[in-house]
Amino acid sequence: MLNNILVTGGAGFIGANFVHYWLAKYPQAKIVVVDALTYAGNKANLFAAQANSNFVFVRENICNTAAIEVLLKKYEINAIVNFAAESHVDRSITGPDLFIETNVVGTHSLLKAAKNVWLTDGNNQCEHRFHHVSTDEVYGSLGASQPAFKESSVYAPSSPYSASKAASDHLVRVYHHTYGLNVTTSHCSNNYGPFQFPEKLIPLLILNLLLDKPLPVYGDGLQIRDWLSVNDHCLGIDLVLNKGASGQSYNLGANNEWANINIVKLIGSKLEQMFNADASLAAKYPTAKSVIAGKAHSLIQYVEDRPGHDRRYAVDASKAMRELGYAPQETFESGIERTLRWYLDNDSWWRSVLDGSYRSF
Repeated sequence: MLNNILVTGGAGFIGANFVHYWLAKYPQAKIVVVDALTYAGNKANLFAAQANSNFVFVRENICNTAAIEVLLKKYEINAIVNFAAESHVDRSITGPDLFIETNVVGTHSLLKAAKNVWLTDGNNQCEHRFHHVSTDEVYGSLGASQPAFKESSVYAPSSPYSASKAASDHLVRVYHHTYGLNVTTSHCSNNYGPFQFPEKLIPLLILNLLLDKPLPVYGDGLQIRDWLSVNDHCLGIDLVLNKGASGQSYNLGANNEWANINIVKLIGSKLEQMFNADASLAAKYPTAKSVIAGKAHSLIQYVEDRPGHDRRYAVDASKAMRELGYAPQETFESGIERTLRWYLDNDSWWRSVLDGSYRSF
């Protein structure tokens, strides 16, 4: 039983959601979160977990191999789930160095620590699992009519971000094939849900609509992404951890492809419906002038496309469905509505992110 888990990047968007998911499903399990609390790490994301005696938070950088080894021994960790990563493509284009440091060097540091503690002379010393959370972006871009990426698809990263994740994936495989480390990797499509940092598309759209700011759309807005609820992503990782075969990779998607411009229109339309159904929202968010007036579409603003922008991502999750019983539970309709409601109900969270006060915690 993988009952003592180290979650890296656990104060970030997906990591924090996974922590809440795991504590709710496995109340007897110990979960230790390691996070360096860089700009996208927010300790407020973990407030609800802090009262749980099985939860431990440690502020540390994953590049500190010795510190990770101490934690693995101290808490008798037998599973690592590695969410820690720099993940924003735009930031990787303007500053790739940090992506190499965190995503490549940091992952290698974790692998070294795991090998040093869990393995001796290539022999397993305990039941263990190193799970690496990757991305569909390592496969590159798809044409409109091409089939979705399989786990066997050739890697073709096209940004410093996806290249750094591809490199880390290869290191994870190497530690399995060369040293015998028990590893798995998952490749997810675009996630959405609570606690997502506002630089990402869906929370950016929500907050800009509430603040009556432009809704930026890259190029023609016809880039296509598969959208996966973060809760369904957590479910998928749970299945990989407990049922996945060592050394294998699993795609986790929702078969839910949308063009970016249609996501923009959907969020605007849904928010207008919510304001129409609940008069108190207009009083709470008087700055949402275009939404209140039923003219959210007027805020759409096309901007110059980013360099090397991939046209389409989509993953074939049939392997995880067949071997692990994976199946997304959330419809996009219900997932988007839950996400909108969460941001409407948690304005203190996102306002502290926008003004930077979250970093003083």
